[in-house]
Amino acid sequence: MTHTPTHPLQHAAQHGHQHLGDGQGEILDLDAEVLAEYIAAITEWLPIQTAPRQIIDLGCGTGAGTFALLDRFPEAQVTAVDASAAHLQRLREKACERGVAERVRTVLADLDDPSWPDLGTPELVWASAAMHHMAHPDRALRAVHEIVTPGGLFAVVELVGFPRFLPENAPEGRPGLEERCHAISDHHHAEHVPHRGADWGPKLTAAGFTLEDHRTRAVDIEGSRNPTVGAYALASLRRLRNSVADALTAEDLTALNQLLDTDSPHSILRRKDLAMRTERTVWAARRR
Repeated sequence: MTHTPTHPLQHAAQHGHQHLGDGQGEILDLDAEVLAEYIAAITEWLPIQTAPRQIIDLGCGTGAGTFALLDRFPEAQVTAVDASAAHLQRLREKACERGVAERVRTVLADLDDPSWPDLGTPELVWASAAMHHMAHPDRALRAVHEIVTPGGLFAVVELVGFPRFLPENAPEGRPGLEERCHAISDHHHAEHVPHRGADWGPKLTAAGFTLEDHRTRAVDIEGSRNPTVGAYALASLRRLRNSVADALTAEDLTALNQLLDTDSPHSILRRKDLAMRTERTVWAARRR
């Protein structure tokens, strides 16, 4: 029997993430894996005066920030807060796998609720790709200011834009397809997620914080250096397709479907020019 070799990216997508498949949870797990080095670098950059013992991870997802913070501050306890019970369950499973379950507390809460649960008095609050989802982020910022200890730090990390995976001249026959898909998605998000892309510096200052510093980190990871990029690209573009398919031309939809068909010779998993490119900005603000 003839065996057809599997492209490394295809292998990663097929065998590296069998436990995934819950849509957004899958993307969060892949994001954490691909960007582990960058997340760790952000935690190292934080202008910490004294190593925190109590940390809150707001909108924690499946734990990318939680585990980076536990690694960065080995004496700390992290309270991980999210509105998704499934995400918190996955985070607890990861904590058990890593042997740090006793250092993690999970709290199911909607941060847009005016009344927050008791989250203690942390020295560090971390919110990564979470604030822009809130309907009332200014109220949430004031709530954080009330609970963080004097001298404590609030770190807000946000996407400058969604990751891109294909070169501008791809795919063959429909160059620029990825940008057209994102343009449609951005138009939708402008109405439904109006705080995406906001400058959080003035908002933090208005909430009573003193902005200490901020920086933007560019991310550019070749698929050949990280096979998980293929799995991440596949999951991300599948999710993007769900929101833009009705607005695409027939030609663009056909090309996108070919990219997402793992059995197609045009599959995104077979491309040798795959990369992940994005930017993330972090604001570090202190309560005086």
